[in-house]
Amino acid sequence: MARLIATPSQTIGPFFRVGLWQPEWSDLTRHGAQGSTIHIEGSVLDGDGQPVPDALVEIWQADERGIYAHADDPRATPGDKLFRGFGRCGTDANGRYRFTTIFPGVVPGDDGAQQAPHVNMTIFARGMLRHVVTRLYFSDRAGQNASDAVLRSIDDAKARETLIARRVDTAGPTATYVFDVHLQGEGETAFFEI
Repeated sequence: MARLIATPSQTIGPFFRVGLWQPEWSDLTRHGAQGSTIHIEGSVLDGDGQPVPDALVEIWQADERGIYAHADDPRATPGDKLFRGFGRCGTDANGRYRFTTIFPGVVPGDDGAQQAPHVNMTIFARGMLRHVVTRLYFSDRAGQNASDAVLRSIDDAKARETLIARRVDTAGPTATYVFDVHLQGEGETAFFEI
């Protein structure tokens, strides 16, 4: 008779940072993109508020005129050919990430109304069987944020606040926005089903 032996549980990763990230991918301006350069930085935190040192963060955004670098963008206007709109960054030992990009323009929503400037974000991390998807909006665009259909669709004001990247004062001409991602627990970031 065969004897059953318990095996230890397995988790996904940590391989994202090692296998899927090239450091230059975190600079979306590297080919000479047009627009106002900004930094987006923050930490990826687990349910206990501890940093996740081997997560992978991807962003996807429109160019300065609100046009995506994608064939399915329904507008006939070509976008900035020097801006891919996609970036990827691994977190460091302290769970931190940093992108250099341009401030995105407004894009039309499904109903034709203008969406507030935003950046789409996907996070991969060990132990997660599926990635999570969210958006970040900019704290210094409160008026546009108030009329954004996606933000308005979130009834809980605290959950809405988790999608706002705060602008911080830094030395130098480039604006920096801080956006921490809480994967679960206290202050969990609002994630979207796609």
